[in-house]
Amino acid sequence: MDHPRPCGCKGRRTCLSCEAEFGIERSDFYTIFQNSDSYVFCPLCNKIYPGWDWRKVLAEHADTPQHGGVQGETYPGVYIDLDFLSTDEEVELLHGLDELPWDVSQSGRRKQNFGPKTNFKKTRLRVAQFAGFPRVSEFVQRRFERVPLLATFQTIEQCSLEYAPERGASIDPHIDDCWIWGERIVTVNMLSDSVLTMSPYRCVDGKSKYNLHFLDQYRKDLLGELMDEKAMLRFEHCIVRIPMPRRSLLVLYGSPRYQWEHSVLREDITDRRVCLAYREFTPMYLQGGSEFSQSEGIFERAKQFWDHRSVTVDS
Repeated sequence: MDHPRPCGCKGRRTCLSCEAEFGIERSDFYTIFQNSDSYVFCPLCNKIYPGWDWRKVLAEHADTPQHGGVQGETYPGVYIDLDFLSTDEEVELLHGLDELPWDVSQSGRRKQNFGPKTNFKKTRLRVAQFAGFPRVSEFVQRRFERVPLLATFQTIEQCSLEYAPERGASIDPHIDDCWIWGERIVTVNMLSDSVLTMSPYRCVDGKSKYNLHFLDQYRKDLLGELMDEKAMLRFEHCIVRIPMPRRSLLVLYGSPRYQWEHSVLREDITDRRVCLAYREFTPMYLQGGSEFSQSEGIFERAKQFWDHRSVTVDS
C-alpha cells in the first residue's frame, strides 16, 4: 500500500518539502505543456485564442478589432462568472473558513472536506461523519440557484482547497471520478488569480481510468455534448488555459469534464489561493435513480448548515 509521506503526498504526487527531503524528482508538466500548442479561454467571448498568458488574451478582448482580428475557436462546456463574489463576501467567507481546522493534502495543498465518505476503487459510499456544511458558506450554495446552468445542481460535497506557493502546491492532470461525482464541476476562486490547464485525456493500453466506464450509464443525461473523435484529434497536441480570476465562479461540464484532464500548475500559484469545490451525484444516485436508496440519507444531511463557532465538527 502506498502510504502518505509526512507532508501528505504519496506516489508520484509531490510538494517542495518531500522533493527536498526524499530527493524525489517532480513531474514537470509545466515544461511538457509549454511545448504544446497552447490556447487561452476568453470568458468575455467564450472562445479560445492562441497564447499562454491569460491576462494578455483578456486584455486583447478590448482591442479594435477584438483579439487582433483573430477568429477564436469554440470550446464548449465552460462557464465563468467573473464577479460571483463581492470583496466583502470574500473576506467574510475566508475569515470563517480559516476558523475551521485545515488538513494536509497531497501536492502541497491543505483541505477542508464536507461530504460523505467515498471509496472510488471499491465504489462504496457511506454517510460517515457528514453533517452538512458550515453556515458561513451557505450563501454560496444559495447563489447557485441564480445561475441557469446550476438550477438543478444539488451539492453533496463541498471541499475547501488551499494552494500556497511556499509549499509548491499544485494538482497533477486528472479527471474527477465518474462513478459518484456528477457532470458539473463547480469551483469558486478566492484570494488570488490562477489558471486551470486542460489537456486531452488519452486512454493508455485500452485501460480506462477515473471510473469513466460509468459514463455509459448516464451519457443520455449530459447537459454538454462530447466532442467526436475528429474534434479530439484536432486538439491532440494542444492545451487550453482557463482563467480562474479571484472571486470568480467556474463550471466545467460536457467535454472538458470527461474528455480532458485538468490541472493546476505550481508555476500558476504565486500567492495563497483558496477555492471552494462543489460536487453533485451522478444520475444513478439522484431521485429515481437505481442507487437512490444509498444516497437518500446523504441528501437529507446536505440540507443542513451549522454554525462553526458553536459546533465541533471533524472535517
